[in-house]
Amino acid sequence: MSDRISKRLAALRSYMQNKGLHAFVIPSTDAHLSEYPASHWQAREWISGFTGSAGTVVVTLDKAALWTDSRYFLQVADELDPERFLLHKEGLPHTPSISEWLDSELDSGAYVGFDGKVYAAREALNLIHQLNQCGLHVIADYDPFDTIWNDRPLIPQNPIYIFSEKYTGESARHKISRICDAVEKTGASSLLVASLDTIAWIFNIRGNDVKCNPVAVSYGIISREKTILFITSSKLPEDVTRYLTEQGVTLAHYNDIYDYTQKLFGTICLNSEKIPYKLYENIPADCKIVDVPSPADWMKSVKNHTEINGFRRAMEKDGIALVRFLMWLEKTVPQGLVSELDIPYKLVELRSKEQGFVGESFATISGYGPNAAIVHYNVTADSSLQLKPEGLLLIDSGGQYLDGTTDITRTIALGVLTKQMKEDYTLVLKGHIGIATAIFPQGTRGSQIDILARKALWDKGLNYLHGTGHGVGHFLNVHEGPQSIRMNENPTSLEIGMVTSNEPGLYRAGKHGVRIENLVLTKKEKTTEFGDFYSFETLTLCPIDKAPIIKEMLTDAEIDWLNTYHKTVYDRLSPWLTTEEKLWLKVKTDEI
Repeated sequence: MSDRISKRLAALRSYMQNKGLHAFVIPSTDAHLSEYPASHWQAREWISGFTGSAGTVVVTLDKAALWTDSRYFLQVADELDPERFLLHKEGLPHTPSISEWLDSELDSGAYVGFDGKVYAAREALNLIHQLNQCGLHVIADYDPFDTIWNDRPLIPQNPIYIFSEKYTGESARHKISRICDAVEKTGASSLLVASLDTIAWIFNIRGNDVKCNPVAVSYGIISREKTILFITSSKLPEDVTRYLTEQGVTLAHYNDIYDYTQKLFGTICLNSEKIPYKLYENIPADCKIVDVPSPADWMKSVKNHTEINGFRRAMEKDGIALVRFLMWLEKTVPQGLVSELDIPYKLVELRSKEQGFVGESFATISGYGPNAAIVHYNVTADSSLQLKPEGLLLIDSGGQYLDGTTDITRTIALGVLTKQMKEDYTLVLKGHIGIATAIFPQGTRGSQIDILARKALWDKGLNYLHGTGHGVGHFLNVHEGPQSIRMNENPTSLEIGMVTSNEPGLYRAGKHGVRIENLVLTKKEKTTEFGDFYSFETLTLCPIDKAPIIKEMLTDAEIDWLNTYHKTVYDRLSPWLTTEEKLWLKVKTDEI
């Protein structure tokens, strides 16, 4: 692999020299700013060997560097060749920005390139401004990987399908009408959309273009006058074309988006964080831009009754599969028959027996012992550890069901635990319960309640560096916005109908990791003279391992929550289980 990376870097540098470039910036995203791009756009992974979902590579004529966040600090140490790449840890005080690093590496007047079709407009504009201030020139016209990546995968051409209104609860026509109402309130007459999950939600379509994400490569423009879906015609079966036409949608070829946006006039609404720079720059100067968070993204995040009921069904199916998985794990680990690598396959096997299961919602994280301290650990044949009846196992997994998307993390005691393991586990559980039991006024943002997940850890001088919660799509991307629960400020408030993860953690490098994750639904709690107050309904149905808990560290209220949650898990899942499975679940959900 090291030799391949060297040859790829050499090919890129040769390309750069031919184009007169002194540096090239490579983000992780695709032409739709996706977190998980189709293989055609996985250039950052191809050039660096780093498989994480977030990171930016910068290559100069004599150096290369990668910027990534805390979720990947341990993983990147295993995957990145230190002889060829410098690692810059984002979020730490002394880490230079990309522009600062390039300023220190390049002479004034040097040229920096990036592919403007895969770089977010707002981020690109900021980078260009910063580099220009350093006396560096920027060119955003080149995609070197079309030249140097000899076996580069094609842009996906998989056919799409209609996602039935019995699951969505709303027609595409009605969604488009609601979006137009919201867009017109911004003073614009149309909305430009590049995000694949938002397009899939608007048009009630699903696809198979991105692993684990049921989306299709396409663009959209929404307006009362004409709503257009830009998509390769070969991806459209007759029934899909018929449905979209009936919904008032005009179909155009995927590549026509650039010609169309060149002719825009009036006022268009878009979010420059979610539109590629080249598409943004393609809009005529006399076309006014309203740059705001997309109304469609917000609507997608607020689930309707049909979608919420679908989530509840999906959680029951997922819970049944997880009970059977945990029983299997308990029986086989003492026999020495299970490795980290076996876990993803077993989870898919059991989930696939449930009606409406389509696939994983992301690649399963199964980390045992020190591997669990790698937040987004990617198990391979080389890294896989054999499980022993001791220590902690962290499993973060999820399923895509027609009913909804699941995402769950459980940390499981496989046998004897140290005192530190138990204390860490109980502190994380306290944080999890802190979010699960939160009551907050209407208009509260995720950053305002994030402390509830961290206080027990902070009191001990401990912390985790990832977010506490992310939005989850309805049979869509497992990570969606605009809401979140994290320390970073996010102006989006937590609204009734939003589904968000609750996943505090704690990671000790070289020792163990703990994370406990459920999905929660924002609901109305009560109305007082001070207004409306909201709370969370926990949707996920799976026992939380009681073995690592130090009961004395929990308050009476925390114990009550855990016992009530476990009663709900048993009541909801037991009707679908065998006698043996019921008896096992009864023990796992008995009161502490």
